Amino acid sequence: MSGGHLVAKALKAEGVDTIFTLCGGHIIDIYDGCVDEGIEVIDVRHEQVAAHAADGYARITGKPGCAVVTAGPGTTDAVTGVANALRAESPMLLIGGQGALTQHKMGSLQDLPHVDMMAPITKFAATVPHTARVADLVSMAFREAYAGAPGPSFLEIPRDVLDARVPLGQARIPEAGRYRASTKNAGDPADVEKLADLLVHAKKPAILLGSQVWTTRATEPAVDLVRTLNIPAYMNGAGRGTLPPGDPHHFQLSRRYAFDNADVIVIVGTPFDFRMGYGKRLSKDATVVQIDLDYRTVGKNRDVDLGIVGDAGQVLAAVAEAASGRADNGAVGRKSWLEELQAVEEKAKQKRLPLQHSDASPIHPYRLVHEINEFLTEDSIYIGDGGDIVTFSGQVVQPKSPGHWMDPGPLGTLGVGIPFVMAAKHARPDKEVVALFGDGAFSLTGWDFETLVRFNLPFVGIVGNNSSMNQIRYGQAAKYGLPRERVGNTLGDVRYDEFARMLGGHGEEVRDPADIGPALLRARESGKPSLINVWVDPDVYAPGTMNQTMYK
Repeated sequence: MSGGHLVAKALKAEGVDTIFTLCGGHIIDIYDGCVDEGIEVIDVRHEQVAAHAADGYARITGKPGCAVVTAGPGTTDAVTGVANALRAESPMLLIGGQGALTQHKMGSLQDLPHVDMMAPITKFAATVPHTARVADLVSMAFREAYAGAPGPSFLEIPRDVLDARVPLGQARIPEAGRYRASTKNAGDPADVEKLADLLVHAKKPAILLGSQVWTTRATEPAVDLVRTLNIPAYMNGAGRGTLPPGDPHHFQLSRRYAFDNADVIVIVGTPFDFRMGYGKRLSKDATVVQIDLDYRTVGKNRDVDLGIVGDAGQVLAAVAEAASGRADNGAVGRKSWLEELQAVEEKAKQKRLPLQHSDASPIHPYRLVHEINEFLTEDSIYIGDGGDIVTFSGQVVQPKSPGHWMDPGPLGTLGVGIPFVMAAKHARPDKEVVALFGDGAFSLTGWDFETLVRFNLPFVGIVGNNSSMNQIRYGQAAKYGLPRERVGNTLGDVRYDEFARMLGGHGEEVRDPADIGPALLRARESGKPSLINVWVDPDVYAPGTMNQTMYK
């Protein structure tokens, strides 16, 4: 059997049913193996798209994603997607080609030190030294991808290793389900008991459900815990949608108030990074508990009173169990705390409501994201790809179901939108996919709109078009004054609706806010990949943009 066919066998054993790729002579034997193993090959126009799509596929399915790219520039083009998966804790395997071992250090076509380049941004990076080791190293890469918090792995396979054939008896082919142990650690039982006691006796607790709640598929135990103990829950990243909008324990706009006034704060699956003010946004007087898959994350940047390393679902279920059976779990006494937070939520909502219903032209961004939020159904997967316009959406758009929110994660990568659409719609054809792009973000990977047309992957796309990299423009105006606000950040007035039609999709232009809703409905009904080009006010900035510390 050839090396390429051994790759395909190992992928199939891991449950991979799709690879995202851009062809190259170094890697075509993998395609041949995928055909024999029934693995679908989705070919894209840029390797960054392939890597982002593999990341997105992992997030949607819970299975590892896989991208296959050629050597040299094929692999370097995929670096951004791998780096994004690392910061987002997304399990994926990038396979890169390499010149033949017999030509090592001779200057073969597209030869680069791929492993050295990938090592700092992956959990595992290696060269396959012999055809008999191909499947073995693929399984090793997957095992490493799931050690602690998940992340990406990289393998380069030299061309002669991939093309060579070995007797099956010489090749180690790990059997599905027999080379990886369970990663569902429930944490230290003594610490679980401590957390249960803290929550039972807390007067004003709050919990933040982060991306690992979705990564570990912990929706049910998370919901059970907050409802049983009557705890207000905030959600970020892929944790959005854990509780549906309107749930009495679903809170969004009062997070700062809650973190300033809570006596116990539980942070689940979210590091104390820039999104959390490096931990400084939590009250110094609160008892802070952190639950994370990665031991290195717990207590990083900020001291914690209790740290638990483990699978979010297992830990939360164990805490709920430990708190059960008590005469008083404190739930009734927290009614006034939830009412206090609901009042804060309502005040913030009413303050913003006039802007969400604004009839201004150019269109106010709050009006656009309000219309999108009204448009979403329980089956709508929402994807945000951009700067300022997506910052607006983070305050308003609320996914109706778990796992239905996708953003790049803490690397802040622009250009994930089209690849995430590709992954989401391919993996879940039963779901509607809705994506909001900034015009700058769409430009980075937008040509793969054609790939969506080619593979018949319909979605509803909206471009919030202000002809600017507006998040950066705000910062330049704040730091250097209005005369220098438009240096290096101004784009042309591009008709993305015409671009969509040119590539075989559905496209519309919107300048009147009253036309947004009808245009969204027509895009849904078109059954095609679509782009609605919405001209938004370039002189309005999201509060999150204006509050960024880098501009202070």
